[in-house]
Amino acid sequence: MRHIAIVGSGPAGYYTAEAAQKQWGDDVSIDIFDMLPVPYGLIRFGVAPDHQSIKGVTRRYEQTALSNNVRFVGNIKVGQDVSVAKLQGLYDAVVLATGAPRDRPIDLPGDHLGNVFGSAGFVGWYNGHPEFAALEPDLSGKTAVVIGMGNVALDVTRILAKTRDEFAGSDIVGHALDTLMGSTIQRIVILGRRGPHQIMMTPKELGELGHLSRAAPRVDPQDLPDLDDDAMLEPGIRKSVTHLRSFAAIPESHRADLPLEVEFDFFAAPRGLIGEGKVQAISVERTRIEAGRAVGTGEFYEIPADLVVSCIGYQTSPIAGVPFDERAGRFANDQGRILPGLYCVGWARRGPSGTIGTNRPDGFGVIELIAQDMPQAGRKSGRPGFDALAAERKLDIVTFRDWKRIEEAEQARARDGAPREKFVDVGDMIRAIGQ
Repeated sequence: MRHIAIVGSGPAGYYTAEAAQKQWGDDVSIDIFDMLPVPYGLIRFGVAPDHQSIKGVTRRYEQTALSNNVRFVGNIKVGQDVSVAKLQGLYDAVVLATGAPRDRPIDLPGDHLGNVFGSAGFVGWYNGHPEFAALEPDLSGKTAVVIGMGNVALDVTRILAKTRDEFAGSDIVGHALDTLMGSTIQRIVILGRRGPHQIMMTPKELGELGHLSRAAPRVDPQDLPDLDDDAMLEPGIRKSVTHLRSFAAIPESHRADLPLEVEFDFFAAPRGLIGEGKVQAISVERTRIEAGRAVGTGEFYEIPADLVVSCIGYQTSPIAGVPFDERAGRFANDQGRILPGLYCVGWARRGPSGTIGTNRPDGFGVIELIAQDMPQAGRKSGRPGFDALAAERKLDIVTFRDWKRIEEAEQARARDGAPREKFVDVGDMIRAIGQ
């Protein structure tokens, strides 16, 4: 019997478990650890609450989770409750699938000012992550600036722009919905260092901005390259640029009747945040593209900013005793191998890139590495050994059956039309298990 520990219960973790089952059938025992009492990681806390169809992938993970040789081990902080080295002593292979839950630093003068957030915190706030539930962003100003040209920037913009009716069917947490409905934001500026041809926004997500009831997105036609240049783009980016062209063609008379402005500011690099105690404006330098890079032109201007959300990427959280690549913001690894018997997968391996589905071949790839490195079944204690350790340390393990009780409680407390109302406090999650 092979014993595998997977640290992280998001997409990369469950795809890795699925791959291990296909590789070894019943001759493998898999424990999936998570620091929270609830599974699914990025799906629960990163995917936008109004994208419920994407969250449906958890049904596939549940099939894996309910298998006889897979166990969810929630409420265990690896690196605190148990070290990676200790897990390596208990399991034949340890796979780190912890994702990239930290924001890439904005690293600008004034980034310490109030009402300046990274997307990990802001998205975690409206998605009910216990670490960010008490964030309390102030939405009483007039202008919000969203820095970034990827899908997360689109998510943040869309969430700030929607009406209560547009959140029907979503699982946005109640405290965030109430705050958003009290917002006085009148203008949202999406700030990008480069131009329309360099955006990382996908067509579906970008197209959603064109269907907001309170706003019609604005693109300056002068920022758009010649139409003939679109032919050189990859098909997905070409479709996204087509959306930008359609936004640029929206008549101003149509926008005049709408209470909210959403505008793209291309070729605009943030250089500093301005304010006293709380952000009031952002200093921006106009850029031009040289060899695909944004280069400053020396032309500066300021944008009023009562709220700033930086959506410029994520980093993996280091774990004591595990080699870490600070520059890349992920575990130091060679195609998934970190140390003998220690591996990483997903964003923890390659950084925050690709879609949810990208993690499936990644999971199968790391299991192939383990199969190469471990052609014979190991002799480590695995699950029984960890259970003995947990009993000795009085660790309170949350199982998948326990999670299902939490899920039932969240569904029971949902507002009308919502699939659930998430618990945002770990203590409340634990108490729901015993109800």
